[in-house]
Amino acid sequence: MSDTPFQPNLSQHEVLPSTVAETENTPTRRAFMGVAAAAGLCYMGAMGYPIYRYLASPAEMAANQTAVSEVTLKDAHKLPPASALMFKFGSSPAMLIHGTDNTWVAFSAVCTHLGCTVQFEPQMNRIHCACHGGVYDPHTGKNVSGPPPQPLRAFKVNVAVDGVTVSRA
Repeated sequence: MSDTPFQPNLSQHEVLPSTVAETENTPTRRAFMGVAAAAGLCYMGAMGYPIYRYLASPAEMAANQTAVSEVTLKDAHKLPPASALMFKFGSSPAMLIHGTDNTWVAFSAVCTHLGCTVQFEPQMNRIHCACHGGVYDPHTGKNVSGPPPQPLRAFKVNVAVDGVTVSRA
């Protein structure tokens, strides 16, 4: 017996069946490039969509803000003094405050510093932003202390028997 493995004597045109099967299952360069291109497009889409949303949002926000010019809050006139009601004015949060002196004011509830939502604190008689400690006057919306650079946007308030109407000032 020899130590050499058996080698069939094949002519140039004869191919073993196992070699044909291996060739058919081997991925081609074209298939690999197709998969790589699809993966690249998915990756670019995943990276590009947030950038598109970031750049498109100012235009959408401006359109949303001008789309709503007034909001009617049913039964808001029953709000007790020294309390507030949070509501949506368009796509942004807003607050209606019924003061202890029976005055009504409404402000945007978006802090002018970094856009956090502010809260009315009646026990301290202030509007407070918990993000960075900003404080606003609950009667005027003026920035009193902390980092907010501007006062809160004020809205016009009309109290009626069936509710309170808040509109752009």
